[in-house]
Amino acid sequence: MSGRHLTIRADGDAMPNAVFGGPINYGHGLEGEYKKNLFHYQTEAVNKLFKALDGKQREKALLPTAPAENDIALKKDGFAGLALSDLTDDQQELAKEVGKALLSPYREKDVEEALGSLEANGGAEMIHLSFYKNDDLGNDGEWDIWRYEGPSLVWHFRGAPHVHAWVNWKTKA
Repeated sequence: MSGRHLTIRADGDAMPNAVFGGPINYGHGLEGEYKKNLFHYQTEAVNKLFKALDGKQREKALLPTAPAENDIALKKDGFAGLALSDLTDDQQELAKEVGKALLSPYREKDVEEALGSLEANGGAEMIHLSFYKNDDLGNDGEWDIWRYEGPSLVWHFRGAPHVHAWVNWKTKA
């Protein structure tokens, strides 16, 4: 239990074709103290990647308004943002750090299943990364709402005014 949020997850392969047993939501509530939230390290990792982008990449990645946080239905194409395939080698290393940060709370078995699914569905180059200008806490250019999305996954992180993250990751797109 973290703040006002309670996340209970017992995978057990409860839903066919779902990496984490089905879509999940995790969060942490510290109104006004967002940099102290339990998952801020994930935002730090993704913003480190944003800072490594050049001007044209930032234009593609930074969008005005985020979709609804629970709009995590999978789609085959038409992803918003910057494709990870458009990153340089050093930026792709930072993208791998983001992936490790996102998966760090999960069991090794679940991480292996998630990474296997990612590879089976075209690999990391199929993932798009988006940052959203709305609800920039502190107006500091540290993007508090961001999204990883590809054919087999949607990971929507909203850190404003407190963390809600919605994840939908399938084994097959």
